[in-house]
Amino acid sequence: MIGDLFLTPGKIMCFSITPLLQNSNCERSELSPTMDKVIKVGLGEVKTAVKPHILATPSLGSCVAVILYDELMGIGSMAHIMLPDINLAKARNNKAKFANTAIEIMLQEMLDLGAAKRRVKAKIVGGANMFPTVNRGNPMHIGLRNVAAVKNELKRQKIRLIAEDTEGNYSRSVEFCVETSVVRIRNLFEGNKEI
Repeated sequence: MIGDLFLTPGKIMCFSITPLLQNSNCERSELSPTMDKVIKVGLGEVKTAVKPHILATPSLGSCVAVILYDELMGIGSMAHIMLPDINLAKARNNKAKFANTAIEIMLQEMLDLGAAKRRVKAKIVGGANMFPTVNRGNPMHIGLRNVAAVKNELKRQKIRLIAEDTEGNYSRSVEFCVETSVVRIRNLFEGNKEI
């Protein structure tokens, strides 16, 4: 049984943070009767988990949270994407922080746990313009570039994008319940919502 298994490149970690998911299937489980395990996904990280875990990342600004999941197998992965393309960076040692390389890492970790690529779906959150003086056509609008790069890579990998909450000019915190495939988003302007 792999119910308590989750992966992170080179390490096994579990962080406890207060989840947004309340009064849902993710609140309690048979494996963890008090609270499901919340796995924190930091800047430029990829984490992969099986149900009943929750993957969470706080304070997305121009970064994008990419969530991939295989509902049938109860396997999910989250990446905290910081930049659109590894080929434009000087430091290339962390492939998890780039849109064009993180999704491949996510897929491989999911396949290793038994996911089938044909069933993998995606949701994305973030990509805000945190500097209101930067307009949409400006190359400094990194949030818009991140969103476009993520969508391009999903299309290249033939992964269907099911839902998104992107752009705007505010940060978001995100939690993904692997068991229900629900993404909960919190921001100061719109409150909590689900996709």
